[in-house]
Amino acid sequence: MTSRILRHLLGWIAWPGVILGLAALIAAALITRDGLSDRVWPADVIVIFGNRIEPDGTPSVWLKARLDRAVELYKEGISRNFIVSGGVGREGFNEASVMQAYLVRSGIPDTNIWLDDHGDTTHLTAQNAAELMRQQGWQSAILVSQFYHLPRASLAFEQAGVVSVGSAHSDGFFIQDLPSLARELIAYPVYYFR
Repeated sequence: MTSRILRHLLGWIAWPGVILGLAALIAAALITRDGLSDRVWPADVIVIFGNRIEPDGTPSVWLKARLDRAVELYKEGISRNFIVSGGVGREGFNEASVMQAYLVRSGIPDTNIWLDDHGDTTHLTAQNAAELMRQQGWQSAILVSQFYHLPRASLAFEQAGVVSVGSAHSDGFFIQDLPSLARELIAYPVYYFR
């Protein structure tokens, strides 16, 4: 009798975990679908979010993928202007400066690249880029990052007052994307209710 009651009780306790797990899977699927659905049109500026710099001062594989995607957009005529945004990481390199140098080596004129050295978070990048866009009279931006980051990044730009926000995900999938996708399950609602 006691074991039957215990099994029944454990069954009731397990249901919230199952429901929470299903909700997390659905949310992850929605973030993935949204992040992989590029929304690209001619825009005033392409905004590239920073990422880790290698100890030798070169962009990490994630950052290189973002930069390469942005160069593709430039060659397609989507925009001729760039904002590169990042901070100084543990390696001691300014992400924005490294990104600018990479773009220049890829054929982008340095006069078309604006640096945001204080884009330490998605929120700060959105605030700083929106202010720069207002100063330049720009209304539209295409955001470039990994797929899992783009829904929250787009939300941050909309909250910062950018009128037209598109997005383009970088190519490639890395196993490290899975924990980052899981992090977005918490980070997106935090930004949404901010």
